Amino acid sequence: MEVGYVQVYTGDGKGKTTAALGQGLRAVGRGLKVVMVQFLKGIESGELEAVKRLDPQFTIMRFAETRKFFWQLTDEEKEQLKEKTQQEMQQLEQLMKKGSCDVLILDEIMAAIHGGLVSVEQICRLIDDKPKGMELILTGRNVPREIADRADLITEMRNVKHYLNKGVPARKGIEY
Repeated sequence: MEVGYVQVYTGDGKGKTTAALGQGLRAVGRGLKVVMVQFLKGIESGELEAVKRLDPQFTIMRFAETRKFFWQLTDEEKEQLKEKTQQEMQQLEQLMKKGSCDVLILDEIMAAIHGGLVSVEQICRLIDDKPKGMELILTGRNVPREIADRADLITEMRNVKHYLNKGVPARKGIEY
């Protein structure tokens, strides 16, 4: 890619990760290499299985992996997770410096920021240092202004109606 842009999928509605995965799938279909880094996800999900079939063109890595919701973690567990995430961020910086992919997706990076696992400054630095030809896709609710200012595209998913409100639990193959 000659020029890569910064895309953000945000909002309180369903579909942020799904949109990023769709963008990744489209990129693979055009011969581009995609790496998705999922933050704060620990359960098995359908995209992990699907992407195995696209390997080595589409890879998913998990950072700040936890089987609990962030709000369920103790202060000690949060601190341990932060230390681990900071080590993983060094790996991410190397991946970007090497230009190891054409499309880099940071899924739920906003949650990692709001949880104090990474700083807004770290992510702004990644955006600022992004290789010119790399597309960078960020997902998650409540985008900090500093990141929004650097984005080239922001799409907001808005929750209009959701069956979750009727007590329907997350469904295998649809929500995970």
